[in-house]
Amino acid sequence: MKRSSTTFLKVVIFIGSPILTLFIFLLPMVITGLSHVIEAPAYVQFIGFIGLYGSVTPFLFALYQTIKFLSYINKNDVMSKQSLNALKNIRYCGITISVLYVIAMPLLFLMADGDDAPGIILFALLVILSTSVSAVFAKVFEKRCNSNKIS
Repeated sequence: MKRSSTTFLKVVIFIGSPILTLFIFLLPMVITGLSHVIEAPAYVQFIGFIGLYGSVTPFLFALYQTIKFLSYINKNDVMSKQSLNALKNIRYCGITISVLYVIAMPLLFLMADGDDAPGIILFALLVILSTSVSAVFAKVFEKRCNSNKIS
């Protein structure tokens, strides 16, 4: 892969990180705003915080692992054990985010029903689909690297 391509991907990842940080600070306002719309007990808010913040942590870790993997590509060290570990970590992060959103789907359904906004469910399905696809691609690439490994 050309060095300019990986540099472009790193720039895109670094641009996405501050946006994600902005969302971290906006999440409490979103949850408390939804609690005024939806008549729900306090533990439902707590579950919402756990689901949203729980998915932010693996996402940030996956971003970090992606940057590491891109640096291995720049060094022409794609078949190394470190790059395979980075791919494995990306896959686990994708699976974790998907599972957290699948668990949170009933809560999101209640929010969408109370606010009459089906876009929340579509957003959750989009997150589940995209993280699942990234996990599958990471697994395929990991298998491909293992089958081509010479050591």
